[in-house]
Amino acid sequence: MHYPLKLSFILLFFISFTAVPFAATVLSPDGRIAVSVEVKELLEPYPAGERLYYSVAYNGKAVLLDSPFRLDFKGLPSLATHLVIVDESRRSISETWQTVVGKSRSVINACNEMTLKLRENRAPNRSITFSVRAYDDGVAFRYGLPADGGFDAFKLSREVSEYHFPGDPQVWAVNYGGFQTHQEGEYNKKLLSACRVGETIGCPLLLQLPHAWAALTEANLTDWAGLYFARTTTPNAVVSVLSPRLDEPDVAVISQAPRLSPWRVIMIGDRAGDLIESNIILNLADPCEIEDTSWIKPGISAWDRWWPGSYAPDFNGTMGVNNPSMKYFIDLAAEMGWEYQLVDWEWYGPPFDPNQPMGAAGNPAADLSKSIAVINIPELVDYAGKKGVKILVWLDWDNANRQMDRVFPLYEKWGVAGVKVDFMARDDQEMVNFYHRLVKLAAKHHLAVDFHGAYKPDGFRRTYPNLLTREGVLGNEYNKWSDRITPTHNVTLPFTRMLCGPMDYTPGGFRNKTPATFRIVGGDAPGPFVMTTRAQQLAMLVVYESPLQVMCDSPYNYRVSPAGLDFLKRVPTTWDETKVLDGYPGEFIIIARRSGDAWFIGAMTNEQARSATIALDFLKSGQYKLLHWADAEEAADYPDRLTTFENIIAAGDKINLKMAGSGGAVLMISPMK
Repeated sequence: MHYPLKLSFILLFFISFTAVPFAATVLSPDGRIAVSVEVKELLEPYPAGERLYYSVAYNGKAVLLDSPFRLDFKGLPSLATHLVIVDESRRSISETWQTVVGKSRSVINACNEMTLKLRENRAPNRSITFSVRAYDDGVAFRYGLPADGGFDAFKLSREVSEYHFPGDPQVWAVNYGGFQTHQEGEYNKKLLSACRVGETIGCPLLLQLPHAWAALTEANLTDWAGLYFARTTTPNAVVSVLSPRLDEPDVAVISQAPRLSPWRVIMIGDRAGDLIESNIILNLADPCEIEDTSWIKPGISAWDRWWPGSYAPDFNGTMGVNNPSMKYFIDLAAEMGWEYQLVDWEWYGPPFDPNQPMGAAGNPAADLSKSIAVINIPELVDYAGKKGVKILVWLDWDNANRQMDRVFPLYEKWGVAGVKVDFMARDDQEMVNFYHRLVKLAAKHHLAVDFHGAYKPDGFRRTYPNLLTREGVLGNEYNKWSDRITPTHNVTLPFTRMLCGPMDYTPGGFRNKTPATFRIVGGDAPGPFVMTTRAQQLAMLVVYESPLQVMCDSPYNYRVSPAGLDFLKRVPTTWDETKVLDGYPGEFIIIARRSGDAWFIGAMTNEQARSATIALDFLKSGQYKLLHWADAEEAADYPDRLTTFENIIAAGDKINLKMAGSGGAVLMISPMK
């Protein structure tokens, strides 16, 4: 409903005397999602007094029951109760914008928004704003502390946004064990009530309700603390938790009014796959700040770090951190038509402080402008450039924090194309600000960015699309020292971590084992294995969103066992359209992505062999050439074996897929010329 101007004056008149009940609803453009906001007084178990509650319905059925909020401040009273509405405004957004890189070229941004201004009807009479948006694919809300709201400088200790669900939903939850974390973990399937009270749950939290799927995360995280969740003593509810500052652990955010919080996002869909297709996080981010984006290039990178100390017959030596080894990988990238070679850590010497645990702090003696004697970055840039390959360089974040203003102009002068920044392992307010400062400075000097040891994406890549990808995912790297990278984990990730945005999983392992024959090589030993078929590793290039795909294996392994290399020469890393054809978290996933007029389909299964039928009803009319890479009949025992074939098909045809346990398939469909 809309409150006319006259009623707004009435509300203002009554602020000092009485509470005015309020209820309003915001509908999504298609009318399927309804967000109800109400100010009312409830007693136990909540503090007495008028509070604002919000609830969400999808197709007329509850996704969230009445859920309140509270803001706790250091040195100030909490803000939660005795609230009245003093102003209401509404607007609709309807626009289409273009991404630079990503899973969709054109993005429709359409929602209905309501913003309320609330004020305490007793001392200290502070004000707060509450904005809520209803999209066709979810809901978002945020708080604001206005300039005239009775705040100046403030220290926010806690944001207590509650989420009360009907019943006891199935969830996929990740517990990182604390706030200082690389955010690399498994999303475990359980009932919400099975999560321990107080257990810290990372973003996103995926939920399966009887009539819908939902996921909780955040967007537009700017000068704020990262978001987590914890189960409350109410079995069907979670509450928001913010990452604490290191310099003041009882505080999450230090700032001053006017300020807006990040958006709290509730993705909603009929299917789990609908959440993968959603662009709500990007729509909640600020528009692109880079005027000329023509220099930002997606692509595939060769990578040297999975194979240190390994002997390769075609290299005639032992691979290491030196120019000949880097040229060996550059040559692979050139052969494959890949865009990049990543020169990883130790190119400028020992990166970490030797007096602290590994990665805790940068080496105070490190100079990011100088290579060790056996590495010459300008020479590698020149060598690679003549072969059509660009160079990326690795940086420890602590060293980068202190030296980026000096070395980023130098990297631009050398011709370096981008930086991989690592070991942040935090998302407190100060670290979030570091991310923003680095990405903005990198854009100024035409450098792409890949964050490792990173927190989850929040849409900042829309604002600065030179931020191509980030880790914050339990990926192929862990196969070197653990058995945690299971096929079940691999087919859970698209429905969980990938909902937030691109993930640098480092796919492409060509030493394939079954779960039964997989073994750990340990530490920095060369020759790691992967617990999947070759076809599943290929399918990751389609299923896993990442405008920069970093291939984990060595030139020798790719050359000595080339099955599938022809696909790796063809697959793009950025897309014009994405459709999730089928899937269920932890069981299987089938995704179709379009690049230009060609469609790529990636399919992956867990440890169970699986057959599927794909209807090609998303193709335009006409005939197409089909190229198909799939598990061979014997892949259950010999997981590196592929079967490949080509065929002529038409729109509306159906394709049968057969995947071995831990397997997959990839298809390329191109119009007949």
